Amino acid sequence: MYQYNWGPHFMASTDAARVLSGRVQLKEEVDEGLLRRELDLMGLSGPITRIMNQWFIRRIGENTWRQLAASDERPSDFRVIWDSTSVENGDYEVLEQMNVFVKTGSEQQVITRTNTVKVAVAN
Repeated sequence: MYQYNWGPHFMASTDAARVLSGRVQLKEEVDEGLLRRELDLMGLSGPITRIMNQWFIRRIGENTWRQLAASDERPSDFRVIWDSTSVENGDYEVLEQMNVFVKTGSEQQVITRTNTVKVAVAN
């Protein structure tokens, strides 16, 4: 089965260095054309009713994720502002989870994709 890379892709105001400090803008792109192709391959031809993007963080070596933010604002690329001073300095993983809600008849189906990146927090 073909898989199309419709998202998520890590985008932050300090994306190049992967060092997060202070107020950080997180946002996400979704390629709706590639998403639609994958949905069609999965037999989910109904309309997309909602896309929700969530961000989580955990210190490297830990098992539990802590939610940073969530957004369903597609026009702003799911933009949120996160204050990195809410966690201690150190090395972390950021997990993005994009949930796509698709109407199929009288039901709603949800597909999800995740992406994990390593970052450093230095406040």
